[in-house]
Amino acid sequence: MGLSDDPELQPVLFSLFLFMYLVTVLGNLLIILAVTSDPHLHTPMYFFLSSLSLTDIGFISTTVPKMIVNIQTHSRVISYEACLTQMSIFILFGIMDAMLLTVMAYDRFVAICHPLHYQVIMNPHLCCIFILVSFFVSLLDSQVHNLIVLQFTCFKDVEISNFFCDPSLLLKLACSETFTTNIVMYFVGAIFGFLPLSGIFFSYYKILSSILRGLSSGGKHKAFSTCGSHLSVVCLSYGTCLGVYLSSTVSQSPRNDAVASVMYTVVMPMLNPFIYSLRNGEIKRAMWSVLSKTVSS
Repeated sequence: MGLSDDPELQPVLFSLFLFMYLVTVLGNLLIILAVTSDPHLHTPMYFFLSSLSLTDIGFISTTVPKMIVNIQTHSRVISYEACLTQMSIFILFGIMDAMLLTVMAYDRFVAICHPLHYQVIMNPHLCCIFILVSFFVSLLDSQVHNLIVLQFTCFKDVEISNFFCDPSLLLKLACSETFTTNIVMYFVGAIFGFLPLSGIFFSYYKILSSILRGLSSGGKHKAFSTCGSHLSVVCLSYGTCLGVYLSSTVSQSPRNDAVASVMYTVVMPMLNPFIYSLRNGEIKRAMWSVLSKTVSS
């Protein structure tokens, strides 16, 4: 159903979402190029950051291009197979984002609490294992959701009150009794959402304890500066998701829920590159180097 039926708003929505999509893709690509081109950034922290940027590109590319095409073609139809595919990929990149934030929190925990053993613990082999585990856990979650929705074969000529195939909305459109399915869905969502957040909380609890226990003032400033960007993204990610959930609980308006979902599907991936680039001097220097080489060439 999109965000609005007003014909006068369609060009505005088209321009706005196209602009945000391009900013998100270009900003995250710039971070990836900066990390890969600068040898000083070939560390686990920036390896995970570039992986997060790649995930954000995939996350926003799952929903926004389809919405832009819908506005341009004046058609909001999506096939059953395409809807399930969009939902599956959306969950895949969404959980991958949460898993990478957890891995990055662990990386900061090792760097601050065990600095002398950092290179040994966070070796390239372990970093690749973290990425693979994050991917397969995310894939498992997306396929569990897919299998649940595949049980419903009555989806035909129905309306989805959002601009993409939201998994929670697909459950509400089910043509069979959904009590057991809802329990399974919420259980799976709680497991895959609660566990990453618990890992982040535990890592920062250890980091804070280490900072308050023995670091000098210079060490505390460096520790807070290295954790600030990551903590900002964590608060933004989970804060927007929690805000959308609470607003949907209070408002009970499908159209308001669709507008609120823009925050975590579009705005959040767009802000991540700015948070990391503005708060990180090494990233800023590497990005300026990439831009200057591009202009000069």
